[in-house]
Amino acid sequence: MQVSEVSGIDGCAVPRVDAERVATVEESLIDVDEAVDLAEMFRLLGDPTRVRILFALLEAGELCVCDIAAVVDTTDTKVSQAMRLLRSAGVVRNRRDGRNVFYRLDDAHVRMLLDLSRAHLAHTGDKP
Repeated sequence: MQVSEVSGIDGCAVPRVDAERVATVEESLIDVDEAVDLAEMFRLLGDPTRVRILFALLEAGELCVCDIAAVVDTTDTKVSQAMRLLRSAGVVRNRRDGRNVFYRLDDAHVRMLLDLSRAHLAHTGDKP
């Protein structure tokens, strides 16, 4: 779509580029590789079961696969698959204790991301 075809509130009423502003933003813009990595991380939150698992770990601190399955009302197999994805993305860590594997959120950044996401969702719910 050409700029001249854009109308309404989602487009530019008068097509012009602020070259100085564009150059300033381009200097600090994340590169494509980092954007791909971030998109992959956010894609992990595209599954409600994985989101519930992460919030269960946020609340409990650490849970084994069986406990996670019971909390989010799903199967051990689905939890194991989810944990494999989350672990490979660096979102959760695991430790083995005998035959059980326990999971926890990787670090405070993951906790902050979950808290901020939930707060944002509650905040956007207040808007008309």
